[in-house]
Amino acid sequence: MQNSHQVEVSVFQKAKKGNYYCGDSYFYHESDGKFICALADGLGSGEFAKESSQVVMEVIRDNKDDSVASMMKKSNEKLVGKRGVVLGILQLDLVSKRYAYSSIGNIGLMTITTNSIKKRNIPQVGYLSGYDRPFKVMTDPIEEDMIFVMFSDGVTSKEISNSYFLHQEVSHITDTFAYLYQQKLDDDTTLIAMKYKKESH
Repeated sequence: MQNSHQVEVSVFQKAKKGNYYCGDSYFYHESDGKFICALADGLGSGEFAKESSQVVMEVIRDNKDDSVASMMKKSNEKLVGKRGVVLGILQLDLVSKRYAYSSIGNIGLMTITTNSIKKRNIPQVGYLSGYDRPFKVMTDPIEEDMIFVMFSDGVTSKEISNSYFLHQEVSHITDTFAYLYQQKLDDDTTLIAMKYKKESH
C-alpha cells in the first residue's frame, strides 16, 4: 500500500483510575478516498463497558463503507441485551471534500481550522442500547489542514479549547493533553486528533 494517507491520526487513551480495562474503544481506517473514525464509550466502566464498546467497533470495521447513519443503526442493533454505549462516528469523503458526523451521548467533536477553533458537536442525549431511535447526521465541507478532535467524556471541551491546540501537529495535541491533564483524569478517557492534508502530487 502506498504511503499516501491524507489524514494523520494521533490517539491518547487512559483507563479510569483503578481499572485494568478502559471502557472506551476506537477504530479508524483510510482507503479509496474515504476516512472513518469511530469512538464508543461503554456505560459504566470496566470489562462489560469494554465488551459493549468493542462490539460496536467490530460492526463499524465490518461496515466501514456504509453511510454514517447505516453504521449507527447497525451498531445499535448489535447491542440488544448488552450494556449500552455512547458513540460518535466521523466520516471524511476525501473526493468530495465533505465530512459527516453523528453522535449519541457525550462523544465530542471539535474542528479546528487554520484560523479558529469551533466546536461543532450535536448534543444528542441518550445512548445506544438496541432500541430503535433516530440519528442526526451533520455534514460540512473539509478545509485544507483542518483538524478534527474526537473525545470521550473524560475530556472537557474547555480543556481542548486552549490556543495551544491551534496550528499544531496531531501528535503535539495528544502529547500536550497528556502532559497537562493525565494526572487529573478520573474517568475512562480517549482523545483522537486527526488532521486532513491535501493530497500531494
